[in-house]
Amino acid sequence: MARKYFGTDGVRGVVGEFVTPELVERLGRAASLWTGAAKVFVGRDTRASGVELEEAFARGVISAGGDCILGGVVPTPAVALLALDLGVVISASHNPPEYNGVKFFDSQGRKLSDTSEEQIEELLAAAPGIDQGTIEHVEIATDSYLEHILERFGVDLSGLRIAVDCANGAYSGLAPQAFERCGAEVHAIGDAPDGSNINVGCGATDLALLQKTVVDGGFDLGIAFDGDGDRMLAVDENGAAIDGDQIVAILALDQQVDQVAVTVMTNLGFHALMRERGIRVHTTDVGDRYVLEALHREGALLGGEQSGHVIYLRDHVTGDGLAAGLLLCGALKGRTLSEVAAVMTRWPQHKENVPVADRELTPAVLDEIERLNREWHGQGRVLVRASGTEPLIRVLAEAENAEVASEACASIAALVRRELG
Repeated sequence: MARKYFGTDGVRGVVGEFVTPELVERLGRAASLWTGAAKVFVGRDTRASGVELEEAFARGVISAGGDCILGGVVPTPAVALLALDLGVVISASHNPPEYNGVKFFDSQGRKLSDTSEEQIEELLAAAPGIDQGTIEHVEIATDSYLEHILERFGVDLSGLRIAVDCANGAYSGLAPQAFERCGAEVHAIGDAPDGSNINVGCGATDLALLQKTVVDGGFDLGIAFDGDGDRMLAVDENGAAIDGDQIVAILALDQQVDQVAVTVMTNLGFHALMRERGIRVHTTDVGDRYVLEALHREGALLGGEQSGHVIYLRDHVTGDGLAAGLLLCGALKGRTLSEVAAVMTRWPQHKENVPVADRELTPAVLDEIERLNREWHGQGRVLVRASGTEPLIRVLAEAENAEVASEACASIAALVRRELG
């Protein structure tokens, strides 16, 4: 059965249009029935719509006889660690404030499989039961999460000056405290959520403010999270962006792993470095849950996405922006971030997000993609895919020659607009 509501990572959309309290209540009921009317831990990010949707989800859970424990504003990786029979996050992750959604983790803190999501969708029409569960509010979730991360990933950061961008999201207040407790001098930005400013002009989706802050303040580096805390990107001392591919490459060498899992979006320069160092690479579809599946299947620890999902499964169950940030700082060992990142040469990539009315690629688009990839003989590539969360087609062109990549990206994007716009 094709999934109607679930996308790349849970259910997500504009509040009041695709995502409504009624849908979220039905998701709560369906998820509770799917788990056997058990205990569900729920956290949310800082969006204004989160409170109403959290309450709606809880109503759904108790209407199926389940018990719902509400943790309030909690980073997504904390929910994965604290999941009971089910862990749920009311969040739209990196998306703008008008979006919201529901993410799910099983009792082991793992993202649900496609099959599990299909099974939950099949239960969306279920009526409320006779037996009612209970709702409980807890206030110690972030405290226990922070202690877990510091105990397992904390390192001595004395003498390091760090700018931390919390995206006005779930890490506000929490992440700066973590770096300070490790001994760093911290300057926090994007640290004043008001319900409507999550991911707006800050965070991992917009590094401009962090780059300016690092350069103007003479900081050693900058760390940026997205709104729910499962993504992390960095800025070096010169203000240059360090993406997820580079971060995974740095950690692969520092942690001396023998295999990694990444997605089809990962830069070809990453693959070249891994071949050179004898590290096996497993490539998955886009989505951190597919990276997680590959890590578990292969018995590997480290993986991630260019967008900033960095997963390290030593003492953790999912991708965690704060853990990744601490690991990155620990990998510096007295060097600058620019020095450490220079180990990987990035091939030039050009990307464009094309708004479309129809996300189904036409034969003309598919044929042109195939032609270019065939002609380039491995010296470049074109990758075109539909967004899992927005009405967009994402175009990526990558080649050793930047001009060639730019021209190919523009050409394919124009074709997509003509065919699907």
